[in-house]
Amino acid sequence: MDWAVLFVAGVLGGILNSVAGGGSFITFPALMFVGVPPIVANATNTFAACAGYLSGAYGFREDIASEKKQIIRIVLGSLLGGALGAWLLLSVSEQQFLGAIPWLLLFATLLFIYGHHISAWASRLATHPTREVRLKSVILTLFLVFVAAYGGFFNAGLGVIVLSYLVLAGYQNINQMNGLKLLISSAVSLVAIVIFVAEGAIDWPRGIAVMMGTLSGGYLAARVSRRVAQQTVKRFVALSSLVMTVYFFIDVYWPIDEW
Repeated sequence: MDWAVLFVAGVLGGILNSVAGGGSFITFPALMFVGVPPIVANATNTFAACAGYLSGAYGFREDIASEKKQIIRIVLGSLLGGALGAWLLLSVSEQQFLGAIPWLLLFATLLFIYGHHISAWASRLATHPTREVRLKSVILTLFLVFVAAYGGFFNAGLGVIVLSYLVLAGYQNINQMNGLKLLISSAVSLVAIVIFVAEGAIDWPRGIAVMMGTLSGGYLAARVSRRVAQQTVKRFVALSSLVMTVYFFIDVYWPIDEW
């Protein structure tokens, strides 16, 4: 039964990631539902999502290649931040991470719901000539490392934050932005996975079950995306993420056995 739950969660997550994003709102809670400890569930979810990032980045390889001058800086910043985030995850206790989960989910949920407003604000900010110079020199680099560190620590909502970073950086071509988003996500996940493997923090059998579902869901997403309005999918992701956030707040701070 556990394997079926994980595979189905992976399929749904793969579809959501391909159509609107937010697949981790399904796969991460599913791993905890079948009994995987919080930190291991988070690390395993990062592993399961990585295959989708890599295949997606390969699909956008021509769009990524058009930004050759920035690729090295972007990858290095992503690797640094991803390593910091993964190290921080393994440095906290299970109880500390469990207490942080509701807040991380709330942050990711709000980013998903209001991400377009943040992107619009970032776009206006990036057009200011004086600020643009500062952003490209210091603030922008620090923001990339912060984004990557968030992804290394907690994968959910990473894509939304990366897109906001890319808007701040002045990117406008949506194909190029999607390609770079997947490149950053791949780099963050890969370096985090290396650290997780070294610490034995990945549940391989369950992670592979989710990953196979994710790959299957990504394959099916092309047909689904043509039949379902993207706005409808986004509303479903927003609703499911809100439900998961409320559930974890109740489970962590007001557990049913204490009622």
